[in-house]
Amino acid sequence: MEKVYSRAKKNSSKICFVVDSAAMVNDEHAKDNFKDAAIDFIAGSLGGVAMVLVGQPLDTVKVKMQTFPALYQGMAHCFQQTLKKEGIARGLYAGTVPSIIANVAENSVLFTGYGACQKIVANITSQRTEDLGIVANGTAGFFAAFFSSFTLCPTELIKCQLQAMREMQMRSLEPGQNVVKLGPYSLTQKIIQQEGIPGLFRGLTSTLAREMPGYFFFFGGYEGTRELLTPPGKTKDEIGPFRTMIAGAVGGMIFWTIIFPVDVVKSRIQVEGLRDSMTSVLLRIFRQEGITALYNGLQPTLVRTIPATAALFLVYETSKKMLHSLLS
Repeated sequence: MEKVYSRAKKNSSKICFVVDSAAMVNDEHAKDNFKDAAIDFIAGSLGGVAMVLVGQPLDTVKVKMQTFPALYQGMAHCFQQTLKKEGIARGLYAGTVPSIIANVAENSVLFTGYGACQKIVANITSQRTEDLGIVANGTAGFFAAFFSSFTLCPTELIKCQLQAMREMQMRSLEPGQNVVKLGPYSLTQKIIQQEGIPGLFRGLTSTLAREMPGYFFFFGGYEGTRELLTPPGKTKDEIGPFRTMIAGAVGGMIFWTIIFPVDVVKSRIQVEGLRDSMTSVLLRIFRQEGITALYNGLQPTLVRTIPATAALFLVYETSKKMLHSLLS
């Protein structure tokens, strides 16, 4: 009887040890996941700020050309007219504050979601996250963009309306009247008073239609380029700043080239306050203005995205490594 009791006690101790060990492993795993998510959140935010500061002037040119194609003869003409009539701060950098808020909100959620979705895809496919291929990384980006779209839509609405405010007011100004400039806060208040909170989410459908497939190609292109640029015997994390910037620029160019017509539709809906569906706006632009209208502003967008997304990924990857080093 004593032997049986002794064995039972030993087995019980083993079970308790296994359970305790499993609990400790789960706790450590949860802590690691939380730490990774926090690092992705901070690094994505910093990357978003860098992206705006580098690319905002040409983003303003893009929005103006998308929304008012008849007013400008090309990228250089739009840039010159905006600089001449509105200046740098109120013209080329119009909407910078909401743009920074939009990009910080979007990229913090996007990169946090991307890291989490990478882990989910890796678990499903029984791989390590660093071994995921182009399609797997693109899939992670696709689902991460669903969440970031809800943070992006309201702030990008404000940004686009601020960027095109002069042209919108010129449509209805009487002779002698001047353009009235509103700030981000005043414009947000005006939209909420007139349309309520749903007014801030005008263009959400087209935002989702742009972001989700766009980020499939964005992250797929970025990770695929990193793989191609990785020297033998090294990992993607060891390719250095210059190659990281090249990979970021490639991802950005692929993103905009593929989704640009949807971005044109989104800009029209948000700037003009349209209540029509995305499909009807797309068809109307195609019938009335031709297919080339769906690519108005593509040139400044591609010119902008090379340094902007290069800066985004350089700051993201660098700050991510620094934070991991500090917190390890």
